[in-house]
Amino acid sequence: MKNNFSQTCTDATGDFQATLYAATYILLFIPGLLANGVALLVLCRFVIKKHKAVIFMINLAAADFAHVLSLPLRMYYYINHHWPFGSFLCQFCFYLKYLNMYASICFLTCISIQRYLFLRYPFKAKDWKRRYDAALSVAIWIVVGAACLPLPILRSPDSSNSTNNTCFADLGVQQLTMGASIALVVVAELSGFVVPLTVIIFCTWKMRQSLQTSDAAVQHANEKQKAWQMILVCAAVFFICFTPYHVNFPIFMMVKQNAITNCAIYQSTLHFHSISLCLASLNCCLDPILYYFMTSEFKERIFQQTGAAIWHRLASHDSSTGVISAGEMGEGGQQNKSVLLGYLWTLHPHRFEGTGGTGTDSKER
Repeated sequence: MKNNFSQTCTDATGDFQATLYAATYILLFIPGLLANGVALLVLCRFVIKKHKAVIFMINLAAADFAHVLSLPLRMYYYINHHWPFGSFLCQFCFYLKYLNMYASICFLTCISIQRYLFLRYPFKAKDWKRRYDAALSVAIWIVVGAACLPLPILRSPDSSNSTNNTCFADLGVQQLTMGASIALVVVAELSGFVVPLTVIIFCTWKMRQSLQTSDAAVQHANEKQKAWQMILVCAAVFFICFTPYHVNFPIFMMVKQNAITNCAIYQSTLHFHSISLCLASLNCCLDPILYYFMTSEFKERIFQQTGAAIWHRLASHDSSTGVISAGEMGEGGQQNKSVLLGYLWTLHPHRFEGTGGTGTDSKER
């Protein structure tokens, strides 16, 4: 009776889930791949040399990048409704989804705590070593990786009534005892949502209070403002991406364990579960906002690389226009350079202060 009820209601939501997942992953793949790939390159190669509090950002970008790499397989399945890659790869992609979610939650929380503590205790922050962040990151990966292991096991192909050509949302859920279901929900909600949410709200609130004090120097006030903006972005990403899933998760477990037998509630819960998982995947495109807008070194490095690329294209264009006189070449090159410097000055005028309006003055001096 329960199986027939579950099958009927699930069939009614299958097309909606497949269309939503496929569309979402197609939209997220290219931006997520480019944003996190560039972020990892810039953070690991340039920013880490100048910025002490960047280890958590690197780990956050790595978690997002790993999830993005699994999206093509998800797109293939939801478009073709067929999984030819075997059970292990299915479970591994399923595992990466939740590993990314809870690792991102942990690293967003760590970024918020670190920003708050560094601004609250600046002298102690100077003694903080980068290896402490690295050790804490390793511990997070170990704990989160172990905690997420039961999730793909609960959704293994062996628990589904269908063939092994199914994966992801079409997998069945193993029936648990009432005690095991309650324990799973309580642990996941407390450790993966309630505690991080409380910490992020506390850091946001304390930073807001700190900004309201008017006895700080201008430079320190600017640092506080930047820290407040980063914590605010962490809170926004957390609320947008992870709150809907964890609000719906207890009801989803009740539905999957057949504790709720109303078909309307069943279908509504599965619909919202699909939407919440898509919002959770959105974090791979929202997290790079932290790196670009809130880390000055990251922004400057992107600016430098972009300017160099534009200058290289202009130089290549000049060299390909044919044989011209040395005077004409110098005049054309100077015009291109002036146009480029004028454009870049509008984006970052502080980088050209004191140069006299040209890029050659600093060299001449």
